[in-house]
Amino acid sequence: MPSASAPRPDHARHRDDYLIAVAGLLGGLTLLALGLTNGDPLPGLPRWPAVPALVALSGAELLRRTHPQTALLIGTPALVVDTLTGGLIASIVMFTDLVYSAVLYGSPAAARRIPRITELLTVLATIVPLAVIQRPEALLIGVVIAFVTVAPAWTAVLIRNHRDTAETAELRAEQTALLAEMDRREAVIAERARMARELHDLVANHLSAIAIHSTAALSIDEPAAGRQALTVIRENSVQGLAEMRRMIGLLRDAGAESAPAAAPTLDGLDALLRQARTAAAAVGPDGTGEHAGPAGEDPGLEFRLRDERPPQAPPLPAPVELAAYRIVQEAVTNALKHAAPGEVVVKLSRTAPAGGRSALRVEVVSPLGGRPGPRAPGSGAGLIGMRERVALLGGEFEAGPSPAEADADGPGGAGRKVWRVRAVLPVEEGSGS
Repeated sequence: MPSASAPRPDHARHRDDYLIAVAGLLGGLTLLALGLTNGDPLPGLPRWPAVPALVALSGAELLRRTHPQTALLIGTPALVVDTLTGGLIASIVMFTDLVYSAVLYGSPAAARRIPRITELLTVLATIVPLAVIQRPEALLIGVVIAFVTVAPAWTAVLIRNHRDTAETAELRAEQTALLAEMDRREAVIAERARMARELHDLVANHLSAIAIHSTAALSIDEPAAGRQALTVIRENSVQGLAEMRRMIGLLRDAGAESAPAAAPTLDGLDALLRQARTAAAAVGPDGTGEHAGPAGEDPGLEFRLRDERPPQAPPLPAPVELAAYRIVQEAVTNALKHAAPGEVVVKLSRTAPAGGRSALRVEVVSPLGGRPGPRAPGSGAGLIGMRERVALLGGEFEAGPSPAEADADGPGGAGRKVWRVRAVLPVEEGSGS
């Protein structure tokens, strides 16, 4: 069952227009038959023209919603004819409805002009008869004209303004709901992207190490080397499982009050590189677990940290430090999977403050070339995650092959191709935690 506030269907509104037209026509004919007119016709005019005027006004009522201005144009001369032939109260009532409908259902321009026109006609209908007749009774003509035209016009203006205000409020409510839904969707997408980055950074390096060492273990004939590879596999699987459980716990307890988990910092890079050295030593230079030469002469991967930041530099903001750590972690993991034998250099530096801002520069350089052994598969999600982290902080990021620097003492020396990951993370001075 439709509610009381629901809009009426079009066929019901059109039916009302037919009822108004028929009622006005029958009522006018009845009054005319009974002789109940507003006055006598002007001298020399018959009374019968009142009938076609009544029919015209009734027909105009059928157009009051669909073509309100046309209906008023038809009704105005019809009312003049009706007035000259004596006038019927039914005709006057229908004309007031036509004025009301022209303002309420007409165009915005018509809604502005018609009330002003009715006011002008009322003033003229007051001044002219008063000047001609020069009797106070002439003021009644202006009162009648105002009642027939000005009153319905301004009543329609008030109702139209109220309707427009209600429609505007409803539209604003719909726009607010739409914007809220868009904000909710963007927040969900952003949260999913953040979760994807965290999940990749927390677990992917462990899984990559497991993939590398399991591949090496399948190719090893020495029991001792095989046990070493399996030991690394177990350590990474346990650590990856712990990280996964921690993240699942955070997601389940997202609405509960709990102590925040400690985020990794750049102080943990030494431990990260030690793990990388262990992983690289376990698989050997070709990824099979077999070492090419005597101890100490193994041409595998070596990892070195060059921290060139000023000793008295202020602390970094937590988001910048976390992003820098994750970038190094992902770059080192990619080096374990893809880099040729040589040295992987992790370099940190910080620019001098200028304009209240400085920048943390993170650079990871690894040897680029053919790797003899099997490689762990990569999806490219790591580079996407690093780029997103830097973009969120408004920094710069680039990754790709480039020639080694002229004075390079790192991956293979000058003249050799390297894979370089470089990130510049802006730091607001005084925002460190």
